Amino acid sequence: MPTPPRKLAIATGGGDCPGLNAVIRAVVLRAHAAGLEVLGVEDGLNGLLEGTGATVRALTPVEVAPILGRGGTILGTTNRCSPFAWRDPDGATRDRGDELLARARALGIDVLINVGGDGSQAISLELARRGLTVIGVPKTIDNDLDATVETFGFGTAVQVVTDALDRLRTTAESHDRTMILEVMGRHAGWIALHSGIAGGADVILIPELPYAPAHVARDLQRTFASGRHFALVVVAEGCACVGGEVTHRPVASGRLGPSSILGGAGQRVAEEIAAIVPELELRVTALGHIQRGGTPTAYDRLLASRLGVEAVEAALRGERSVLVSSQPPDIRTVPLELAVKKMRAVDPQGQLVAHARGLGISFGDA
Repeated sequence: MPTPPRKLAIATGGGDCPGLNAVIRAVVLRAHAAGLEVLGVEDGLNGLLEGTGATVRALTPVEVAPILGRGGTILGTTNRCSPFAWRDPDGATRDRGDELLARARALGIDVLINVGGDGSQAISLELARRGLTVIGVPKTIDNDLDATVETFGFGTAVQVVTDALDRLRTTAESHDRTMILEVMGRHAGWIALHSGIAGGADVILIPELPYAPAHVARDLQRTFASGRHFALVVVAEGCACVGGEVTHRPVASGRLGPSSILGGAGQRVAEEIAAIVPELELRVTALGHIQRGGTPTAYDRLLASRLGVEAVEAALRGERSVLVSSQPPDIRTVPLELAVKKMRAVDPQGQLVAHARGLGISFGDA
């Protein structure tokens, strides 16, 4: 029988997401009720590495009591460096994994609860292979992890986008315009698809269905020919036309950051449409990080809280190298390998896409 844990650590990695603080709160409350100490690792796992400016601190029920509805993460996060491919200021990379493990042992950490997406869980898996007990909690607003039915933050992002579409609709109606809204979705179009249906979009463009600009233009013309004098188009940032590539935009993020990131698909689509139907008045809005911020919805708070509690329960059961997973109506554990094995993409032939088509929504693919 495994030795019961006495000290847990929790870290939040990757992009910020509504619901992270709800997970932290749930872990601390359940762990303290079981007599366990909880350490919070700052800035992803950087708090376990010297020279990063981040540290590790004790977390108490009093500290986490008010954070349930707060966006972001009180621990901070990062999506720039893996401890196994650490980038120094001079650009050189090195493996700092053993250093991290030594620090965890020195602190007496029995179990690490790592909250993050596929990148963070790949780190979890390698740490587990090197001997640390790790329990993963899935997190991504893109909802594209195959190991779980749903991820917290997704519902909040969909609500934010739907609210934006409601606002864009009124200005589109007032000015007889076609409004193009670019949303997150690098490899999967879940946000665009769900919010597009909920917000009454006429066209939805997603990575899973390459589109033809001529078909998009044709379907918009049909919308206007039907008597409508405005249109709404939702564009996932990772969409591309048939035979085309995704669009990147330059960013100024310092020496260790990327020189470009995914973005600009909305403007690209607008230019493609304008070249075919120049008489349409087009306007582009990119929501960007607005989708990540702010107060999580009630459902995301619920889901995040349940995942946090189950992560502690898994630790108390002595489970190792597992991911807590939403399998409605339950939260279960699955092998950590599943978190990085496969991405959950929209099924182009699935019922959700079929229902969208049934509403008259175009995907520009036919």
